[in-house]
Amino acid sequence: MSAQRLPVIRLNIDYIKQQAGLEDFLKGFKTSQADPAQALQNLNIDDEDEELLGASRSQGPKVKYLEILQKVANRDLDAITIELDDLDRWEKTSGENLRLVDSITKNAHHYLEIMSRAIDKAMPRETVDISYKDDVIDVIINHRRARAETLAEESTQTEDPASLLPPDLVRRYQVYFKPLSDPERAGKALAVRQVKGELLGHLITVRGIATRVSDVKPAVMVNAYTCDRCGNEIFQEVKTKQFMPLQECPSDQCKKNDAKGQLFMATRASKFLPFQDVRIQEMSDQVPVGHIPRSITIQCHGAQTRTINPGDVIDVAGIFLPTPYTGFRAIRAGLLTDTYLEAQYVTQHKKQYHEIGNIDAETEKRINDLRATGDLYDHLAMSIAPEIFGHLDVKKALLLLLIGGVTKEMGDGMKIRGDINICLMGDPGVAKSQLLKYIGKVAPRGVYTTGRGSSGVGLTAAVMRDPVTDEMILEGGALVLADNGICCIDEFDKMDDSDRTAIHEVMEQQTISISKAGITTTLNARTSIVAAANPLYGRYNPKVSPVENINLPAALLSRFDILFLILDTPTRENDEQLARHVTFVHMENRHPEMSFTPLSPFEMRAYISKARQYRPVVPKDVSEYIVSAYVRMRQAMKKDTENRRQVTPRTLLALVRFSQALARLRFSDRVEMDDVDEALRLTEIAMASLYEKDLGDVDTTTTTKIYHIIKTMAQSNPGTELSISEIRSRVLARGFRDDDLLETIETYEALDVWQTTNEGTRLLFIHLDNDEGDEDVEMGL
Repeated sequence: MSAQRLPVIRLNIDYIKQQAGLEDFLKGFKTSQADPAQALQNLNIDDEDEELLGASRSQGPKVKYLEILQKVANRDLDAITIELDDLDRWEKTSGENLRLVDSITKNAHHYLEIMSRAIDKAMPRETVDISYKDDVIDVIINHRRARAETLAEESTQTEDPASLLPPDLVRRYQVYFKPLSDPERAGKALAVRQVKGELLGHLITVRGIATRVSDVKPAVMVNAYTCDRCGNEIFQEVKTKQFMPLQECPSDQCKKNDAKGQLFMATRASKFLPFQDVRIQEMSDQVPVGHIPRSITIQCHGAQTRTINPGDVIDVAGIFLPTPYTGFRAIRAGLLTDTYLEAQYVTQHKKQYHEIGNIDAETEKRINDLRATGDLYDHLAMSIAPEIFGHLDVKKALLLLLIGGVTKEMGDGMKIRGDINICLMGDPGVAKSQLLKYIGKVAPRGVYTTGRGSSGVGLTAAVMRDPVTDEMILEGGALVLADNGICCIDEFDKMDDSDRTAIHEVMEQQTISISKAGITTTLNARTSIVAAANPLYGRYNPKVSPVENINLPAALLSRFDILFLILDTPTRENDEQLARHVTFVHMENRHPEMSFTPLSPFEMRAYISKARQYRPVVPKDVSEYIVSAYVRMRQAMKKDTENRRQVTPRTLLALVRFSQALARLRFSDRVEMDDVDEALRLTEIAMASLYEKDLGDVDTTTTTKIYHIIKTMAQSNPGTELSISEIRSRVLARGFRDDDLLETIETYEALDVWQTTNEGTRLLFIHLDNDEGDEDVEMGL
């Protein structure tokens, strides 16, 4: 029985012809290839490099890639990025149907070597003196050339000694492909779960957020050895993850002798390339309901290292390749292999403020028109989540948070933060989460998380084992990922107390101190925090203090520069507008027309980037004004017998930060009186929302206050008896006396609200009253 013959697949691809075409492309592509006749003339340029360079330096279009190759020859550049858009344009104008773009897209790893060979042939000679840049490879080449000249009568070798060395050793550049920019041909950026096995070897683009970035380590490309017997240098190219070092010398001189020489590694003559391992994860909007985000490994070499930071939202164009497991993982994996993406080009979705650069002409014209109307401040504020009705003062505070104050560093190393922290508190359904999501979208580095879904380690840093080097490393959490950005924490009140304490240091010192698993370090967390918290019992109760309503410690609340309380109060006008808005959206499937044209997130980001370039100072007269305003606020707090206003030295720092942000908003280097007045107005409105609710019908006597404390304890443990000793410790901690507690217990026991049991050591509510019941009890008093 004859064995079954496998089908033979014939590929009609002439690699030699394609390599010649790539060489013509490198020599002939000019920066403007609009005229096909001119493009055909470009292919007939004289092959002399000097003439090509002279043509490229003329007043006409420049020979783009030949100038890049000249920089590589002069050792001023070590990375060559081939844009497939240029290659596609050259193919259309040259008249040759080589299908280079499609071939590179489907077999990119193989065409890296073909492109490198074309570059080697098209490489011009150096035009400057590079003798002072000689490295070990130059020394080896010169040494071999001198020895060949000395032994010319004994040797018939006529080749250049450089040609006998491995190509990867001699090449002083790395080649990268930039994919097509046309989404119809290149396709949209894929989610990680859309990367299938049929794309192996293809040049694809994957979108995600970087969650882990390793240190940059040297990866060996060519390993060099020296023979202890014949003295020859032996080079071994490394193409895989693991390799077996050579033991015996394979040179002809050692082969003539029976005893072969032993090889010793020569590190200086070896070639290493920077290597970085990156892990990217799917975006939240790419994950189907009920699934967890998937991730993929990105391997960066050479110039692609250090281009990705944790928390970056990126599009990575790379070659999708398989790689076998090694070590014990290979035994466990069996026939399975791992996959990775070899990075070729990285596109940042959200550039840092300092990377945005100058504002384009159209955006600058629109901003100047708004500044001329004098309505820029309100317009920018209303452009934050424009589909949300109202909340203008809250949006103004969030706008100032995006701009931020000025961070100062004293001569002794002490830092004073300029980032602004804001806490939004209030009833459910008042669009707190929508405001947070918009802020995270506008900020160049924004991280959105929730309190219940975040642990202390997830917010700060986790100790993990590096999958590449097997070392213990720190993987940054949400606050580290939001460094130089904004961290939005929703459901802030649902966090555990142990996890919430991790934020204390971040909010004031803007650092995270870690001491775990032998790692003791301090990480930067220069971030602004926007937190949203719901009331403890579902809706805000104006009868008790904000600390009791929000269930957050006062030490944490004082770290917020401003606290806004957003209540869902029924008013006919606002309710009618909201209802009309919602019904219009459901009927028309679009938002209703607005009375103004909001700025897009890109325009907002561009304006904020320009505003953050200013570092306003506080003049002496303005400083005196701030001091007097702060003293008045402290005196008002002292006269407040109910102790409902809390004005601390952190309030003074918040006033300065808001004033500096307002000056930045005006593109000014000087804080004016109006800036301080607006900062004071926002602070007063925030305090009024917290502490100056309608208390006319509310009984604020000591007995009622103690009753609310005991009722809160009972609601947290419904149906159980309360310990009088625990009640006493809680009441005394709030500043009340034993006589006040005893009077309260006796008064409400006489009203049959509760009863004491177990010889007066336990207290049990007969029934837990609602708010209306509370009013009845208070009226009965």
